[in-house]
Amino acid sequence: MTQPTADERPGIAAAIIVHEGCVLMVRRRISEGKLSWQFPAGEVESGESREDAAVRETKEETGLNVSAVKLLGERVHPATGRLMSYTACEVVSGTAHIADTEELAELAWVAHDEIPEYVPYGLFGPVQQYLDTALAG
Repeated sequence: MTQPTADERPGIAAAIIVHEGCVLMVRRRISEGKLSWQFPAGEVESGESREDAAVRETKEETGLNVSAVKLLGERVHPATGRLMSYTACEVVSGTAHIADTEELAELAWVAHDEIPEYVPYGLFGPVQQYLDTALAG
C-alpha cells in the first residue's frame, strides 16, 4: 500500500509557540487516535507556505498573533500518515483563547517538565530539541 503524495492530501503545518517559559498546546474536540493534545495546526492551503499556514492556523484556532521564526523540520506523522511541518513561532500580540470553539476543547501553556503529561508518546525529535533549548532553565 502506497502512502498518498503531498499533492493528494495537503500537508499539516504546526506552530511551536514558546512564550514566558511555556509552549502552547491545544486539545481538539475530536482526537486523532491517541493524539489528544497537540500544537495549533491545520492544512496548508494552496499557494501558502508552511510557515504562513502555521501563523494563520494559530490565529484561527487561538486568536493569537504570531510570527514564524524558523522551520524546525517535517515528517510523515507516524500516527496519521499526514505530512507534517513544524514551525517555531513567537507571540506578536493577543492573548491565547479558544477562538475556534468547534475544533478546540481547551488550550494550555505547558511548562517543559509537563510536556510528557500532555504528550506521553514523545515529540518529533527536532521539536523536542528546540523546546529543550527554548524552555531550558
